[in-house]
Amino acid sequence: MATNENQSIQKNFPVLQMTCAGCAAGVENKLKSLKGVKNAAVNFATATALVDFQPGEIDAEGIQKAVQSIGYDLVLEEENQQDLLDEIHEKNYRQLKNKTVWALILSLPVVIVGMFLMNIPYADLIMWAFATPVVLWLGRDFFITAWKQTRHRTANMDTLVALSTGTAYVFSLFNMLFPEFWQSKGLEGHVYFEAAAVIIAFILLGRLLEEKAKGSTSSALKKLMGLQPKTVTVIRDDNNQVEIAIEKLAVGEIVQVKPGEKIAVDGTVISGDSFVDESMLSGEPMSVRKVKGEKVFAGTINQKGSFRFRADKVGKETMLAHIIKMVQDAQGSKAPVQKLVDKIAGIFVPVVIGIAIITFIVWLIFGGDNALTHALMAFVTVLVIACPCALGLATPTAIMVGVGKGAEKGILIKDAESLELSQKVNAVVLDKTGTITEGKPQVTDELWMDESAKALLMALEQQSEHPLADAVVAHLENGKEILVSGFESLTGRGVKGIVNDKMYFAGNRKLMSENNIYISQELQAKSDEWGQLAKTIIWFADNKKALAVLAISDKIKETSVTAIRKMQEMGIEMYMLTGDNVATSKAIAGQTGIRHYKAEVLPQEKSEFVKELQQQEKVVAMVGDGINDSAALAQADVSIAMGQGSDIAMDVAKMTIISSDLTKIPQAIRLSRQTVQTIRQNLFWAFIYNIIGIPIAAGILYPVNGFLLNPMIAGAAMALSSVSVVTNSLRLKWKK
Repeated sequence: MATNENQSIQKNFPVLQMTCAGCAAGVENKLKSLKGVKNAAVNFATATALVDFQPGEIDAEGIQKAVQSIGYDLVLEEENQQDLLDEIHEKNYRQLKNKTVWALILSLPVVIVGMFLMNIPYADLIMWAFATPVVLWLGRDFFITAWKQTRHRTANMDTLVALSTGTAYVFSLFNMLFPEFWQSKGLEGHVYFEAAAVIIAFILLGRLLEEKAKGSTSSALKKLMGLQPKTVTVIRDDNNQVEIAIEKLAVGEIVQVKPGEKIAVDGTVISGDSFVDESMLSGEPMSVRKVKGEKVFAGTINQKGSFRFRADKVGKETMLAHIIKMVQDAQGSKAPVQKLVDKIAGIFVPVVIGIAIITFIVWLIFGGDNALTHALMAFVTVLVIACPCALGLATPTAIMVGVGKGAEKGILIKDAESLELSQKVNAVVLDKTGTITEGKPQVTDELWMDESAKALLMALEQQSEHPLADAVVAHLENGKEILVSGFESLTGRGVKGIVNDKMYFAGNRKLMSENNIYISQELQAKSDEWGQLAKTIIWFADNKKALAVLAISDKIKETSVTAIRKMQEMGIEMYMLTGDNVATSKAIAGQTGIRHYKAEVLPQEKSEFVKELQQQEKVVAMVGDGINDSAALAQADVSIAMGQGSDIAMDVAKMTIISSDLTKIPQAIRLSRQTVQTIRQNLFWAFIYNIIGIPIAAGILYPVNGFLLNPMIAGAAMALSSVSVVTNSLRLKWKK
C-alpha cells in the first residue's frame, strides 16, 4: 500500500543518553525545528520521543541524524525493539550500580579523613588518591556529556554536576600542590576533595534509585508485553503438531492450545471447549467459556480444557498489540500541565549557572577574609543542589503509573490529556443499547394481524445491520426466501423495502406516523403495555396499515445501576440518550436512577446534545459502543468507548473500557483524580525544593545565623529530590 507523502505519520522512538529533563527539552526543541516535523513530544521518564512527521519531507534516519548532532541517539529498530531497550536499560543499570558501589566505597575514606582526621600526615594526599578515581573515572560521563552539550551550545544536569565537582576538585588540587599561595596571604588553603567525591557518589546513587523506580513505573507495560508467548503450536496438513516462533505464524493457520497455556494471537475457536482467563485484558476475574465460533485473544490464559483455533489477527494486529501500543503512546504523551514545566526545564540549567556566577561574585566582594573559599563553595553548592530532574519527572512518572494502573484494570487511556481532563468531568452522557444494557436484544412478545406476513418482515430485516433487526431475524429464522427490492435504511427510524410492487416498513412509531400508517386499537394497546415494561417496540406495516407489533427486551447489565449510583455520589450528573421510544427510555431511566434522559434521538442529535451541555460550561464524558455514537464521542471532552462495541467507536474514543462493565468509568474518573493530585504534589515539592534549596545554597542564611550549606549535603538533597518525586508517583499503584 503506497503511503500518501502529504499525510503525516506518528512514531514513537526510544531516545538514548538523556540524563535529565533539560536533555528532553533540548531534544524536543531540535525535533520541532526540523522541516517536515509537525510536532514532537519528548518524555524524560519513558525516554521516548513521539514524533509526528511527513515522510515526504523527512524520514526516520533524518530525524535520528538531527538528534545525534546534539549528542543523543534514537533507536530506529522496530523488530524486537522492546527486547533491545530492555537490554540497553539492563546494561546501563548494571554499569550504574557498579559505579555507585565503587563511588560510595572510595568516598568513605575521603569523608572520614576530611571530617575527622584532617591533621594526620599526608591527609590531603590520601583524600586526593581516593577522590581522583571517583571524580575522573566513575564520574567521567558527567564531564563527557557536559563537554558534548557545550559544543552544541546547550547545557543540562550533567553540566551542573561537571562544573561543580570539577571546580571543587581543581581548586582542592591547586591548594594541595601550592599551599604557599595562601600562606603568603596569611590564609590557609582548604581542600574539598570529599565534597567532589561525595557529590558524585550521591548523584550516582540518586540516579540508580531513580532508574530502578522508573523501571517500576512501567511495570504494567512490561506485564502486558510478557503476556504473549514466544512460541506457538500449529497443526499442519498431516495433522502433525509443530512448534514455531510466534513471528512466523500466519493468518489462517490452526493453533493448538493446551491446558494452562497462553493464547498467542487473536482467533476463532474451531474445535474443543474450555474456559479462558481474560482478566489481564478486561480486568474481569471470571473466566469466560470458549466453544466453537467464540473469539479468543492474545495474552489470555487457557484453563483446564484444550481447543484449536484459527488465527485471525497476528503480530501488530492483535488486540494485545493494540493495547500495548496504546499504553506506550499514552505513557509517552504529555499532559497539558507539562508544557509549563518543559519551558522551565528548558531554561533551568542556564538560569542556575547564572545564579551560581552571581553568588560567586557577591561572595567575592562581601565575603571578608575567606571570600574566595566561601565564593567557590557557594558556587559549587548552588550548582549541586539545583535539580531540574525533579521537575522533569513530576508529571510523566505519575502519568506512567496512572496509565499502567488503568491498563491493569481494563481501562485503556489513549493520552495524558484525557487522563488529566477526566478528573474535571461533571456530566456523563450514556448511550443505552450495549452501554447501560447488555446489547443482546431478544424478541419477547408479538401480536400479528396477519400471520402470513412473518416471511415479509423476515426478508426485510435480513437486509438491515441493526442489532434489533438481528433479534427479529433470530426470532423468525424459519421464514422462506423472499426477494426485497429498493431496500433503504432510515437512520433513527427503521427500514423500508418493496416486495411484489408493494412498500413495507419496519421500525419505530415515528416511522409509522411519517408515513400515515393506520394502527389498530388492539396493536396500540399491546404496544403501550409492553412499553411500560421497558421493552423496545418494533412496528411492521405495509403502505396503509400496521400488520404486527413486536416487543424486544434488552436486559440492563447488573453493574450499570451500581456504576450510575457511584458516579452520582461523585457529584456527576448522568444523562441517557437513545434512539428507542419514550416509554422504554423512561422505564430504563427509572430502573437505573437516571434523572435526565432523551428518547428517539438520532446519531447527529447525540453530538448536538453533548455540545449543548458544553455550552452550559459542563465538562462532558460521552460513553458509547456503536458507530452511531462516534460523532458524539468526537465532540465530548472525554470520550469513552465500551470495548465490546465497534472498532470505529474505539478509534475515536480517548478511553476504552475493554470489558463492557460500566463500573470501570467511576474507577477511571477516580484514577484521573488521584493522578492529577499526585502530579500537583510532585510539582509542589519539586518547585519548593528548588525555590528553598538554591537560596540556602547561595548562603542567604549566612548573615542571619552564620549557616553555610555543605556541598555534600546539597548533593544528597539533590539526589533525594528526584527519588522522592518518583516514589510519590509509585504510591499511586497502591491507592484504591
